[in-house]
Amino acid sequence: MPRTNFKELLDAGVHFGHLKRKWNPAMAPYIFMERNGIHIIDLEKTVEKIDEAASAMKHIARSGKKVLFVATKKQAKEIVSEKVKAVNMPYVTERWPGGMLTNFPTIRKAVKKMSSIDKMATDGTFLNLSKRERLQVTRQRAKLEKTLGSIVDLTRLPSALFIVDVCKEHIAVSEAKRLGIPVFAMVDTNSDPSDIEFPIPANDDASKSISLIIGILCQAIEEGLNERKFDKDKEPQTKDKKVIRKELETKDIPAAIIEAIVEEDEEEEEEDEDDEVADDEEIAKIVGETEEE
Repeated sequence: MPRTNFKELLDAGVHFGHLKRKWNPAMAPYIFMERNGIHIIDLEKTVEKIDEAASAMKHIARSGKKVLFVATKKQAKEIVSEKVKAVNMPYVTERWPGGMLTNFPTIRKAVKKMSSIDKMATDGTFLNLSKRERLQVTRQRAKLEKTLGSIVDLTRLPSALFIVDVCKEHIAVSEAKRLGIPVFAMVDTNSDPSDIEFPIPANDDASKSISLIIGILCQAIEEGLNERKFDKDKEPQTKDKKVIRKELETKDIPAAIIEAIVEEDEEEEEEDEDDEVADDEEIAKIVGETEEE
């Protein structure tokens, strides 16, 4: 049974595309017609693509992997942070820090810097700092929290990305493509879906449209997490990766998602107290542009 229907998408305004003169020819297969100079998205295709994306995300969540949600446009920020936080997935709603994926170790160092500042506040180190130094450290902590606070639990590269507006988040798309990370995305009529493994043709400007699609995908993730919990309670022993791959291949899941699920796990990152943290110059590069927005 489809996770949504034509009427629900129509009511949310998912069918409204951009002006005809702004269209990307690569979106032609997903455009139903043109009306009053505006392209109308084929909602039958949208229903189909949402089901595909939801199924794949459910399997990723069930495997215990993470999906990173990226939505820095104003109308999507609050929706993503609210719905994605509820299913305990990482998200970026401020500025996309360049190198978030391709230079992930540096991002992790900056996150550890937050932890080291928190430790300073609890072990009495703050008392040995001057008022000016305390203020500088506190401001640095606030900047890091704003930019990276939502990815604190992301200790390794995500298995997939979900993006609202691939034109705005083109850097995230290019980084994911470079690393072979599958991308799910809402693609409007002005977007290029060719680099997206799971494109969902939809209006990426209306808050109702964004809320509906994010809600459906988060529900699929929640189902996957619940099934994972049930499987763990029922069968605590771990399965061999070859067995997992064979099971997934019988379910007609795209190859990109199968690879993301069964790829060799990275070594657990050590969280020792003496781990290297990012220096002030690296942190400035990561959070420096936040105040400019």
